[in-house]
Amino acid sequence: MIPSELEERILRLYFVEKWKLSTIAHQVGVHHTTVRRVLKDQGVPAAPQRRPTMADPFMDFIHETLEKYPQLPASRLHTMVAERGYRGGPDHFRRVVARMRPRKPAEAFQRLRTLIGEEAQVDWGHFGQHKIGRATRPVSAFVMVLSWSRMPFVCFFYDQRMASFLAGHVAAFHFFGGVPRRLLFDNLKSVVLERRGDAIRFHPTALELAAHYRYEPRPVAVRRGNEKGRVERTIRYLRTSFWPARAWSDLADLNEQVLAWCRDIAGQRACPEDDSMTVQQAWEQERTHLLPLPDDDYPTHEAVAVRVGKTPYVRFDTNDYSVPYDRVRRTLTVLASPTRVRVVEGAEVLADHPRSFSRREQVEDPAHLAALTEHKREARQGRGMDRLHHAAPSSAEFLRGAAERGHNLGSAVAGLLRLVDTWGAEDVESALCEAMAADALHVAAVRQVLERRAQEAGTPPPVPVSLPARLTEDPNLRDLHVRPQDLGSYDLEDAAVPRKGGRS
Repeated sequence: MIPSELEERILRLYFVEKWKLSTIAHQVGVHHTTVRRVLKDQGVPAAPQRRPTMADPFMDFIHETLEKYPQLPASRLHTMVAERGYRGGPDHFRRVVARMRPRKPAEAFQRLRTLIGEEAQVDWGHFGQHKIGRATRPVSAFVMVLSWSRMPFVCFFYDQRMASFLAGHVAAFHFFGGVPRRLLFDNLKSVVLERRGDAIRFHPTALELAAHYRYEPRPVAVRRGNEKGRVERTIRYLRTSFWPARAWSDLADLNEQVLAWCRDIAGQRACPEDDSMTVQQAWEQERTHLLPLPDDDYPTHEAVAVRVGKTPYVRFDTNDYSVPYDRVRRTLTVLASPTRVRVVEGAEVLADHPRSFSRREQVEDPAHLAALTEHKREARQGRGMDRLHHAAPSSAEFLRGAAERGHNLGSAVAGLLRLVDTWGAEDVESALCEAMAADALHVAAVRQVLERRAQEAGTPPPVPVSLPARLTEDPNLRDLHVRPQDLGSYDLEDAAVPRKGGRS
């Protein structure tokens, strides 16, 4: 009960001052339901007061148009009434249309019942984004639910590609211990490529998977999610029971946690088909009615042809994976699973790496890098020995003797090449012969021979010439050796040519 003075005040403010209910309640300090009760006792209708709006003159037109076109967007209807003189904004007009739009009649659904082991329902669920290195990947849950026992299987992936779709099926069949006779899908692109009414063109890989495990793939009708309500409710249950405040280190850890949730949380609920037992107990009964698993699993990897450039890496999913150095400039095949990336050529496996879900990462096998480094070292040594052999042929016998005595051939080749660049090929060839005659098979002995000969001849030792960087960086110019020409032949040719005036 409220005081009579307060009741009189509410009635006066409403009838005389024409205040709104919310204003009266705020000013007199009572709840708006109290104001409504006072007015109701005085015979005032419970409907709130409605002020005239700019849309009132157009109500008949709006109602008639919505009767003909119930799904007509409010933006288009606003344009139509604006052409007829309406001056209101689109936001207010959208609220007017929302109140007037015809409501769809409530539809009654029949409860669907299935036989034990007969059916499972499959769908994807989106669970936000996850930061991995330099990449941000979507987190998706592959969910399969046995329709009779309601036992769920959940596996998380960083994508919804066909390879993940196949891997989810294979893992679910192993988890359940068998295969249902029928699988219900939404109209996913992994299952349905094209649909016109009841005419369906299935994805060939989805048909191969169904043939391998002997189940019937059945897409539900378009926009009829109620036909697979069991998996829809399971995804909703997963969002509220498992996902909130969930901490996980990687995808393997997350999948281990969700499988424990399937057994210990979802599996311990009362079974909707028979509340005298749990979902786990119903599943134990249903397992014996599932189709047996085949002897081999369906291959779930993703096969992609890739081109190897001049560096020994293949690129897959924005990351580079190393391959042997002798397979550059070829087209190879990447076989990728959610956990591994293999590179093959025919039946030969060239590389096997853990899969990276970051971006622009280099995943390398140390053996590949070591083989490439050794190959480059041998190639450099081979080029040096080839150049030395052409400049000083006796160097081959000299190096063979040095190797027998355990000397470092790389250092010997480099040292002899420096002598060739400084003293000339002919002097080094002669010094090599003298050093071998004295059984002094080391570079220092050859250098001593060259310096002694220059001292005996009274000539200063030659000064090494430094080439520009552009020449030393080009291997075609750096490794080029030109044998010096004997200038005496030019003197003989010049003497044989008659001079002007007839004199020889």
